[in-house]
Amino acid sequence: MSEKSSSSGSDEDVDPESAQPVELGGVLSKWTNYIHGWQDRWVVLKNNTLSYYKSEDEREYGCRGSLCLSKAVITPHEFDECRFDISVNDSVWYLRAEDPEHRLQWIESIELHKAESGYGSETSLRRHGSMLSLTSAASALSATSTSSFKKGHSLREKLAEMETFRDILCRQVDTLQKYFDSCADGISKDEFHRDRVVEEDEDDFPTPTATRPDGDYLHNNNGSKEKLFPPASPKGINGIDFKGEAITFKATTAGILSTLSHCIELMVKREDSWQKRLDKELEKRRRVEDAYKSAMNELKKKSHYGGPDYEEGPNSLINEDEFFDAVEAALDRQDKIEEQCQSEKVRIPRLTAVPPGDAYSTIGTHRFAAKPHSRSSSLSSVELVSASDDVHRFSAQVEEMVQNHMTYSLQDMGGDANWQLVIEEGEMKVYRREVEENGIVLDPLKATHAVKGVTGHEVCHYFWDTAVRMDWESTIENFNVVETLSDSAVIVYQTHKRVWPASQRDVLYLSAIRKILATNENDPDTWLVCNFSVDHDNAQPTNRCVRAKINVAMICQTLVSPPEGDKEISRDNILCKITYVANVNPGGWAPASVLRAVAKREYPKFLKRFTSYVQEKTVGKPILF
Repeated sequence: MSEKSSSSGSDEDVDPESAQPVELGGVLSKWTNYIHGWQDRWVVLKNNTLSYYKSEDEREYGCRGSLCLSKAVITPHEFDECRFDISVNDSVWYLRAEDPEHRLQWIESIELHKAESGYGSETSLRRHGSMLSLTSAASALSATSTSSFKKGHSLREKLAEMETFRDILCRQVDTLQKYFDSCADGISKDEFHRDRVVEEDEDDFPTPTATRPDGDYLHNNNGSKEKLFPPASPKGINGIDFKGEAITFKATTAGILSTLSHCIELMVKREDSWQKRLDKELEKRRRVEDAYKSAMNELKKKSHYGGPDYEEGPNSLINEDEFFDAVEAALDRQDKIEEQCQSEKVRIPRLTAVPPGDAYSTIGTHRFAAKPHSRSSSLSSVELVSASDDVHRFSAQVEEMVQNHMTYSLQDMGGDANWQLVIEEGEMKVYRREVEENGIVLDPLKATHAVKGVTGHEVCHYFWDTAVRMDWESTIENFNVVETLSDSAVIVYQTHKRVWPASQRDVLYLSAIRKILATNENDPDTWLVCNFSVDHDNAQPTNRCVRAKINVAMICQTLVSPPEGDKEISRDNILCKITYVANVNPGGWAPASVLRAVAKREYPKFLKRFTSYVQEKTVGKPILF
């Protein structure tokens, strides 16, 4: 449907004080389900929430549903310029605006509310801040520093060797450090004493070179005095063997390097092994993710299988086989429901087949038929008994339809190769002629049947009478008489039960009943009901249903076999020969194979159901010729 009222805000309107988009409201069509289809709803966009109400007047009773737009996905339809879909996880709203301009307005407004919703927007960063969680950072650091695999036995041994080498190396470093410190102290003392000797020698007169009693000083050939220190041996300071320590240090470092090299080799091997395991795990994860995505797609497809994209239409996502299976399943369910309803009633036996040897003729029929008043006939072969009394604005169309059906519908199809016999059950035969126009199936159908115990007047009466229509017609959801043109002509609007995924159909037609009196008294009494599509201001087409066009006629002839002796005619002496013709343009986009299969299945069921109903209604009642 359409967006009938103006919205309360524009997609570009923003409150200058709060910097938030203002409210937007209006009427949009919302897909409800496959039974009710598109329905007008009052939709409100406010505070990053899209809500809908049954109508604007019922807002005070609360919304019927709402969606938070923070993580919503807005998808304009690829083919329908007025439609757009809003999905949040598994929830999907199918919406239609009045025209593409209103659709664009709604989409832009929803995107504006979504942008200001607090997820990733600039205002969101201002509101929520951007401080990094120290706890999460520390956790990440801890997780990173933790070994990603357990060490093997060989690697543990090498790491224990590394610990031993580290202790040895630490002790050696301490020893060498003490040695270097002692050397540094000895050199400092030697320089200090040398400086003192030089100073004293400058103050005293030089003497020949001599040795002091303490042996600490000697005079050289130049007369200068020099302090003598014994040479520092490797073991002279704290008893340290510098050469041995150096050899040990070299061996320790070599052992460390060798162990490190072995550790690296083990870790490389471990890395290769764990890399293979990691690759296997990643492959398993990829397969699991693919299976999960596939399952989610299937689940999403099934959850949305009743949506507008999976029903009859020019861009339907359901293929012909799936369409056919779904229609068959829906019809089977309807049949079960009908059987349950019928099982609760006491029904008479099914139609009795006419024995091939029974001799029915039209002799004596005229004795029981109501004699028409005398009138000058201008019709060549038939007279329309009540035509002069049935005058209304559609009279000319009705008479034309009656004449056409009486001329062509009763013709024998024996030599016509275009008619194909599709069903034969006892006395009932159904013929079809395949016709398509612009891809739409327009196959004319013709059925013949013979029913004992009822007259043509009775059959046509129950077929035409709207008061009993719902008693025998199980495919109609509802109907009403739009206009009564005369006592024998009415305009009827009816909607048929939907068979998903096909669209629901409705029909607006004129229904007229006629008694046809032949000029030859040996011809059988004939009654006719014709239903053909018309237009009416009070029943305009809507987008809820696909309007079908029909031209249907039921022609019934009464045949009477003479009773024995002076017995009165009973229902055992009566046979009704029925000819039913139907030309239907279903409209829409249902596949041809589906339409033909449904017609082949449903028409015989309808004819048997209806004639069985007529037999039930006439039991024990006077014969109506």
